[in-house]
Amino acid sequence: MAKLKCNDYGFECDFVAEGEMESVIDEFQKHTDEEHGIDYSKEAIMQFLLRKQGL
Repeated sequence: MAKLKCNDYGFECDFVAEGEMESVIDEFQKHTDEEHGIDYSKEAIMQFLLRKQGL
């Protein structure tokens, strides 16, 4: 199970994406693009997840 919180990445935002890795990546990517105007690549978000897991 994967989890990303917007406020972990410098945003004053309560958004949390949690679930299967692929859906978390898609949700986080859509949210940051629509709400914060930042278009992270899927690869960048995967790196966020891997770093958070200590890999």
